[in-house]
Amino acid sequence: MAQDWYGEASATFGDRLAGARETAGLSQEALAQKLGVRLETLAAWEDDVAEPRANRLQMLAGMLNVTLMWLLTGEGAGLDGPPDLVAEPGADRALVREIREVRTGLEELDARLGRLEKRLLAGESE
Repeated sequence: MAQDWYGEASATFGDRLAGARETAGLSQEALAQKLGVRLETLAAWEDDVAEPRANRLQMLAGMLNVTLMWLLTGEGAGLDGPPDLVAEPGADRALVREIREVRTGLEELDARLGRLEKRLLAGESE
C-alpha cells in the first residue's frame, strides 16, 4: 500500500500536487508566487478543475523534488509515503469519492441539458 499511496488508482494529479507541496513545506500562496501564477490557478490545479501547461509541470516537478512522471501518473520517483500530519480518515475518502461521483453525474446532466436545449432551439428556428 505504501508504494502506491499516490498511484494512479488512488490519487489524482491534484492530490499528488497538493501532497508534494505540503511535504515540501510550502503553502499554496508560496508555491503560486514561486511559479508566477495566481493563487486561484494553483488551487484549480489541486482541485483537478484545471491543468498546468507543460512548462509549469516541469517547474512544479523541480520545485517539489518529484519526477514529472510521478506528478502526472503516480509512477516513478515521488513521495516516500503519506505524511503523518496529513492522514486522511476513511470517512473523508468516502466523502471525496461520493463528491466525485456527484460531480460526474452533474457533468453528464449538463451535457444532456445542452443537447436538449439545442434540439429545442433547432425546432424553434424551423
